[in-house]
Amino acid sequence: MISTGLNELSINIHIAGRVYPLTVSSEEEAGVRAAGKLIQEKLQAYNEQFALKDQQDALALFALEMATQYQHLLNQKEKELAELESELGGLIQSLS
Repeated sequence: MISTGLNELSINIHIAGRVYPLTVSSEEEAGVRAAGKLIQEKLQAYNEQFALKDQQDALALFALEMATQYQHLLNQKEKELAELESELGGLIQSLS
């Protein structure tokens, strides 16, 4: 995510009341800013939904949500790969 090449930009991302200065490529800027905005929105939603007083709790809930989504995507990818391999095996067998 953090760039070391040409077309670098210095940006500040605000998360949980802190500022994180980052250097990113111009191609990554929009995505990094969108991710920062998503995190802030989720933290605010958790704080409102659960009346949290500690940002650490909101960050932990967000990390759990992201890890769960990531795990779901990995499982889905593995399932789709297995289906493709099965279909490919069937095609190879029908060509033989």
